[in-house]
Amino acid sequence: MTGKTHITGGIAASLAFAQVSHYEPAILLIGGVAGALIPDICHGSSKIGRSLPIVSKLISTLFGHRTFTHSLLFLLLMTALFQAVLPNEALAAGILVGMISHIVLDMATKRGVKLLFPLRVTVRLPFTTSTGSFVEHLVFAALSVLSVYFGYALFNFS
Repeated sequence: MTGKTHITGGIAASLAFAQVSHYEPAILLIGGVAGALIPDICHGSSKIGRSLPIVSKLISTLFGHRTFTHSLLFLLLMTALFQAVLPNEALAAGILVGMISHIVLDMATKRGVKLLFPLRVTVRLPFTTSTGSFVEHLVFAALSVLSVYFGYALFNFS
């Protein structure tokens, strides 16, 4: 999936999560966008990879793409890290929701992810597509509609 699809997925997921949580929606939203980018730190051409090229190169060299940073192990480690260093629980929750949305979206690609890293098992959804394909554009459109729907429900001030 492309960066814009991941960002839109993070927005939709964090706004959906805000519907069922007690957290401040705006903070969840900020976290969701940030979290939607984090797993691609392993890819030097990604938005976050270009922002942190040394970290990206190191992670890519050690683990490769869509392995460690797209795994349950990474999510668990990041949860522990966020609990230790982030003073805002809503921000931490939003980041994790965004990261989960990223991983699920990449599971919908033909390459899948190494969700059970360090095991070499590739996990894909039953339906897959290619990055940048027409189907991805449809996914982006659907996520955009969901973002508007959930956002309207949360921020409707009338």
